[in-house]
Parts: sequence; structure tokens; C-alpha cells
Amino acid sequence: MSPGTIDVQQLETARWRLLAASDAADSRVFSAELALVAGDLSGTGEPCWDAWAAAFTARAALLDGDVDAAAAAVATARAALERCHPTSERALTLAYLAHVEVAADRFDAALHLAVDASLLADQVAAEDPSRPLHQAHHWLSLALTRLDLEELAVAQALRGVQVAAALPDLGDQWQLLRLCAQQHAELAQTVHRRGEHRRCAELADVAVRCATAARELPWEPTDADSDLLDVVQAWAMTLRGELDDALPPLRRVRRHLGSGGAALWLVGYADLALARLLGRLCARDALPGRPHGEEAVELLVAASGAFAAAGDRRRYRQCLLELGQATAAMGLTTEALHWLEAYRSETTSAHLRHRELWAEMFVRRSRLREAERQTAVLRRHALEDTLTGLGNRRSAERRMGDLRMDREAVSVAVVDVDGFKSVNDANSHLHGDAVLRRVAELLRQHSRTGDEVFRWAGDEFVVVLPNTGEAQAVVAMERLRSAVADADWAALDVPVPVTVSIGVATAGPPGTPGPRSWRELFDSADLHLFGAKRSGRNRVRAAGGQLPAPPNRTAVLPAASVDELVAEVLGGARRRPGWAFDDGEVAS
Repeated sequence: MSPGTIDVQQLETARWRLLAASDAADSRVFSAELALVAGDLSGTGEPCWDAWAAAFTARAALLDGDVDAAAAAVATARAALERCHPTSERALTLAYLAHVEVAADRFDAALHLAVDASLLADQVAAEDPSRPLHQAHHWLSLALTRLDLEELAVAQALRGVQVAAALPDLGDQWQLLRLCAQQHAELAQTVHRRGEHRRCAELADVAVRCATAARELPWEPTDADSDLLDVVQAWAMTLRGELDDALPPLRRVRRHLGSGGAALWLVGYADLALARLLGRLCARDALPGRPHGEEAVELLVAASGAFAAAGDRRRYRQCLLELGQATAAMGLTTEALHWLEAYRSETTSAHLRHRELWAEMFVRRSRLREAERQTAVLRRHALEDTLTGLGNRRSAERRMGDLRMDREAVSVAVVDVDGFKSVNDANSHLHGDAVLRRVAELLRQHSRTGDEVFRWAGDEFVVVLPNTGEAQAVVAMERLRSAVADADWAALDVPVPVTVSIGVATAGPPGTPGPRSWRELFDSADLHLFGAKRSGRNRVRAAGGQLPAPPNRTAVLPAASVDELVAEVLGGARRRPGWAFDDGEVAS
């Protein structure tokens, strides 16, 4: 098919047929289906469909036993996916590739693909429910089961049911309900093995309810799907303790499967479920192990062979373990040792693969953490002043650039240490650094919640006051000025107490006079700082005027002084210049 003649509907039909065949218990169904539709998928020139063509090629190669060809096809599919948009279609492709990889025993690659598919499926979950989305959950659930992550597999199956329920296709709803029933039964078996009998019964109950809901849908499944649901429901009833009710339907479906034509894996699945039921009957009725025990062992042997032939190593290991347990219960010590040794050998190989996987993941995680730490260090160096620990000029410019001056009143204050050059000259630069650290600490400590302090350059600091008018800004800055002036500076061995001068500028919402950009706002505050310095230092100055020096200095209070603004904010009488806050008077 040439790129100019792509029939999307035809491609989608081919894709759904191949996915359904991939889910079939008989691998021959997939091979036959691929032979019919391979031509439709190849040579489209579209990266997403090229990815599907490579994914199905990988599946076919794996069925033929060509592991290297399968790995190469998966790599081709992943490369094509890099050029696809992050949609539910891409999540589905990743989930399917994860299933292919886990079937090839490449657990590390499968796990990474499953993680990517899960994250993407969650990311696109806000979109309208779609068939690709619920199929992504379907294949994720299958892949996670084979990775022994059964809790996560159940969660994905449940999400798939929710998505499918919002869609009109009854066949898809039936398949997801059947899968949900199977995954709950699988998890119930696992928790029963751990001795969690109450939770086992709860999970088995959910499995039965899902199976019942599937049967109530007006949909006719294939014979194989119907037989699988019968096995799952009977198994769930067994786990729920309904042994006598589960035995007849399970024997009936086993006879039907044994009559010929059924897929080997499905026959093995039914054998395993029936063997477990017979083992429970032996334990309940305190039978000496025969005839139910002998039949259970025969079924487990047959099931282990079926799973080994189908490449289901996980259930193959389960059969080996249960064969060892069943033969030991019958007193067949030699046979029990044989099966348990086979289980140990198989499990050791699986554990070695898992250890290699988790070791690699640990290394990757450690490298990621180190990269994150290095990024944080670089970010801190880029935006933090190393002397004071405050944000630096770059950080201040970035913050002021984010101010929403078009929506609310904002204020900026520029703070300068009075006579700082004399501190350096009379003592040393080390003394100067100590003074700057102390000033920074006082500014940060006495700032209001929400206000931000930055070191601009040298002995100059900037305070950003979001959502703050001029009167409030002056009140807040007078608090900082007073905190610095009243601090104990004796420990730093400076000849006179350190003070600061502060210039304040405010930008109002649109329609009001004043600065319209953060640079104009900063320049205005810097100009008022210059005015405060020329007026005698150790004071706050704004557009409306300035607060005069403390009582030990003399200054003429101008008309309409900033002190009147303070009184207006506090809602009370005028305060003396240089006042400090009393507890509880003004919220900080």
C-alpha cells in the first residue's frame, strides 16, 4: 500500500482482527490472520501504522521461535512510535509491545514499556472513552500478570471495564468483564497461597460477579471465550469455598474441551483449575489422597506440559510447585522431590532474571536521582545568592516578570544598607559579609507571609510584595526598617548599629497612574531609595512621602505624610515615626 492510498478504516479493521487473534489461546489463529492482513499494514509510510506492522511481525517471529527477529522488530516499532503523538493509540501499541516482550522473557524491556503505556493511558484518560484506550488497559493487564504484578493487573482490568462500559460495543464489554473476572480469580489464588483467606473470598466474589455480568450481556461469545469464562467462574466459586457447586460445571467444560479442537493452553488452564478443586476436596473431606489426589496429579502433569508448550512459564512454575505439594501429601516422597527440584531450578532461573532486572532498575534510578540532584544544585547556583541564601538578581527579575500588574496592585521595595562601605573599610570584608547575612536574615524573618526577599547586588536587597497597595507596603517596610535598626549588632563588632533605607513603589491595576512594567516599578522604587538616602537615611520613602527618622534624629514631616497612610491602614490614631508592631495589631 502506498502512502497516498492509505485506507484508515481498512487498517483499523486489520489491527483489531490481529489483536483479537493475539488474545486467542491458539497461536495458529494469529498466524492465519496475519497472513490475510499483513499486506494492508506494510508500507504505509505512516509511523504509527509502521509501528503496528513491526509489532505484529515481532509477535509472529516469537511464535516461530526466532527471538532475535522478534527483538529487532520490537526495536523498529519503538523507533516508529517516537514519531507518533501521545494518544491512546500510542498507549495501546506500547502495551501490546510490553506483552510481546514479556512473552519473550525480556522482563526489563517489558516493564519499561508497561510503565510508559500506563503513564500515557493515565495521561489521555481525560479524553473521550475510546476503543484504543480500553484495549490499552486490556493488554497492560495481561502483560502485568506475566510480570507477577497481579495487583496492578487487576487495576488495569478494572479501568478497562470502566472505559468499555461507556462504549457501545457489547463484544468489547464482554471481553473486559471476562478479563476482570480472570484477573480477580488469579489474584485470589495468590492471596490464598499467602494465607489471606478473607481477602481471597472477597476477590473471588468480585470475579463471580464480573462473570455473571458478562453472561447477562446480550452478546454471543465464541466457544473458546465461553469455555474460558466457564473455567474462570468455576475456579472463582472454588476460591469462594463453593466446592460442590463448582465441580459439575468444571468437569463439564473440561470434557467439552477434551473432545477435540480446543487450544492447548485453554485445556491446560482447565486442567489446572480442576486439579486445584480436587485438591481442596481431598483436604476438606480428609481423604487419604485417592482417587481425587491421583486425578489431581495427572491433571497437573498435563497442565504443566500444556503451559510449557504454550510458553507460559509463570503457570508452568505454579504447576511444578503444586505437583510437589500434591505428591508429598500422598506420601510419594521421591516424586515430590523430583517436582520440587524442577520447581527450584525453574524458579532460580526466573529469580536470576528478576534480580538482573531490579539491579539494572536500581542503577537507573540511582543515576536519575543523581541527575535530579545535580539539576537542583545547578538551579540553586543559578537562582540563589551563595552568601545570604536569598534568591539572587536573576531570581528577582524572574519573579518580578511574573507579577500580574494588569490584574492587581503590586509593590516592590529596594533596601540598601546605610554606610556599608564604612563597615568594610573600618573592619574587613569578612565583617561586611557577616553584616549582609544578618541583614538578610532580619529581612526574611520579619517579612510578611507571601512577600519575597532577594539580594540584588552588593548591599542592596529587593522585596516583592504581591497584591499589596502603597499604604500596606509602607507598613510592611517600616517593620523591616525597625527590625534592622533595633537588632543587637554587638556580636558582629561593628562601631555603630546598622540601619537600612528603603524605597517603595506601587503599580496599581489598569486605569490608575504609575509604572506599567516591572522595570519601571523597580526604577521608581530605586528613585525613592535615593530620596530616603538624601533625607538622612534609616527611613522608608514612597510616592506619597516618607517616614521621618527615629526620635534621636530631626526631620520635618511633610504634609500628607506616609505616617497618615499607616494610620489609615491600621484604622486608628497616627503613630509616632519609627514605630514597631505590637503583637496582634497587624497581621503579617
